[in-house]
Amino acid sequence: MTQQPAPIDVLETLLRERYSVRAFKPEPVPRETIDRVLDAAQRTASWCNSQPWQVLIASGAAKEKFRKAIYAEASSGAPQDGDFEFPREYRGVYLERRRESGFQLYNTLEIARGDKAAYARQALENYNLFGAPHVAIIHTDEALGIYGAIDCGAYVGNFMLAAQALDLGTIPQAALARHSGMIRRHFGLGDDRRVVCGISFGFADHAHRINSYRTSRAAVADTVTFVGE
Repeated sequence: MTQQPAPIDVLETLLRERYSVRAFKPEPVPRETIDRVLDAAQRTASWCNSQPWQVLIASGAAKEKFRKAIYAEASSGAPQDGDFEFPREYRGVYLERRRESGFQLYNTLEIARGDKAAYARQALENYNLFGAPHVAIIHTDEALGIYGAIDCGAYVGNFMLAAQALDLGTIPQAALARHSGMIRRHFGLGDDRRVVCGISFGFADHAHRINSYRTSRAAVADTVTFVGE
């Protein structure tokens, strides 16, 4: 009788193998597969069980219409109007990690260091959704404030793990939330909705070189402090 892997082993494998996919195959994901991802992610814990996430998924012609609209806005230099404050600055080890990740991306694409025009063109690929056939917009209620957004972050993590378990690729995109007003207008969301981020997803194009590198992770000793026994 074959011994089944322990749950922690399965979880560790999913966490280790997941990465941000930046090139997707064009074929759509079957609806039943998407539903299974959503069913799993819906089990996410939240403060007072409020489950503050609302998820809008655009596919097919609707996704393409949105892609064109948000790309046009982002590339036009329109003012950004994110609902949540973005990092004021990256300092120390956070800056080092950000730079490492960026240089990995640019080196993989053979973009010369310091080529700011090429950096900007690559950044705009966020608004092409990296060619993904689907995009999920995660939004929450304004009255729940930052803690509603934190709960949405936990949902995003579980969405990605569930997708990984079903051989799907994902990339969480705070970049889309830089144009929250445009997203509300485009999809007819109420003024009380706050856009947390997007998740582009589909089947990863493993042959594309942009999907060949992996970011590093800090050691537990660098991020955890134990007090007492």
